[in-house]
Amino acid sequence: MSLTSARAAEPAEAPPPPAAPSTSGAGRRTYGLGPLLLRLHFYAGVLVAPFLVLAAVTGLAYTITPQLDTVIYGTELRAEPAGRTALPVSEQVAAARAAYPDGALSYVAPGADGTTTQVVFTAPELGENQHSVYVDPYTAQVTGELTTWFGYTPVRTWIDDLHRNLHLGAVGRHYSELAASWLWVVALGGLALWWRRQRRTRGRARRMLLPDLAARKGVRRTRGWHASTGVWLVVGLLFLSATGLTWSRYAGANFGAGLDALDARTPALSTALTGAGGPAAGGGHHGGAPTGAPPVDPTAVDQVLRIAHADGLTGPLEVTPPADASSAWTVAEVDNVWPVRLDRVAVDPVAGTVVDRSDFADWPLLAKLSSLGISAHMGLLFGPVNQILLAALAVGLICVIFWGYRMWWQRRPTRADRRAVVGAPPVARGAWWQLPTWAIVVGLPVVFLLGWALPLFGIPLAAFIAVDLVVAAWRRRRVSGVRSG
Repeated sequence: MSLTSARAAEPAEAPPPPAAPSTSGAGRRTYGLGPLLLRLHFYAGVLVAPFLVLAAVTGLAYTITPQLDTVIYGTELRAEPAGRTALPVSEQVAAARAAYPDGALSYVAPGADGTTTQVVFTAPELGENQHSVYVDPYTAQVTGELTTWFGYTPVRTWIDDLHRNLHLGAVGRHYSELAASWLWVVALGGLALWWRRQRRTRGRARRMLLPDLAARKGVRRTRGWHASTGVWLVVGLLFLSATGLTWSRYAGANFGAGLDALDARTPALSTALTGAGGPAAGGGHHGGAPTGAPPVDPTAVDQVLRIAHADGLTGPLEVTPPADASSAWTVAEVDNVWPVRLDRVAVDPVAGTVVDRSDFADWPLLAKLSSLGISAHMGLLFGPVNQILLAALAVGLICVIFWGYRMWWQRRPTRADRRAVVGAPPVARGAWWQLPTWAIVVGLPVVFLLGWALPLFGIPLAAFIAVDLVVAAWRRRRVSGVRSG
């Protein structure tokens, strides 16, 4: 999908000729959208594809992190029920505290269905990381300790960091946002170009979806595999692009501002025990008691869980202690597998009451879609099926990009007097200004709006156009000079 444009300019088979040009204004020759799509798709494919490959390879690695966790950290994560009854969670928290007496309790994830209880602590020296102590819920024996990041094991944290920023910090996040910002462009552009090529052929649907195995070897056959595979992937690629952008650095900030403007954020859960305007906790491991918070009585965990269960919450759960004496405990469902369970309650264990409640069913539609989309992007929403689909998308995208570069190689001139390393761009420069006037008038505001919302789409696009115009002007001047000489 990323390099369908490279298919159209090989000497053996030129692209379908554009519609007869018309003139607009002072004799300006105009064409349809085809030349512009082809040139933009070609350059986007050639220059952005390396970033897409990085995202696909690292994303492919991330799809198997649940299995890696099981293999590498089975001792810490797994407990054998064997018909035993779980001990009170307060005993498990006490055992974890004895193993790690420093730091503040951040949250507790009670074990269930053969998993250990995860007791998470924060400490100044850990920064944004946490210290997790794993406890067998049936014996209250500590099975292991790990430095975690929002509950992620070290291996999952490492792979997640690789996928998000290549372990380059904030600067590295530009790569993944650039890939997500252009993935939808090359996907839709490739689909449009392939449809334009097949629209007047017989058996169009079959030709769109299946490669022509009867085509002679070379660029035609490569193009068939490249384009038809891209058609199968296009919906998934659009999904990955959209969901990836929601938590990117710049486009994600704009998306968040849009949610705020539409009042479509995840509803806050009030934890104030008296009066109004008390602190709000998001629930789960993104909240938690900060380092330096008042000591937490671990025996209150059992009462908090009893109240939450009585109010309808079921596992898996995360229990977060209060931030201060005037705040309530929070209990959050953290089941991201469909059908998701993400309800939350704020609990006052002394009064034995629920202070506030937030149900997933009551979230704004955009908040629901954002949460579900992120879960699916991470391979959680549909369990192993979700992981397999993501892996197939990653492998398919890598293949499509490989075929795209192969076409670029196959189209290179091979004559002794015209030999070149790779093929030339498929369309002459100036396609930007060969659009009909109506397309320029309508398209410019749309492009500016997209460039503002997706800066790492807008900035490279402006660079493409600037370089194209500068080189075209330089070559025209060069040709004029040769002729006048």
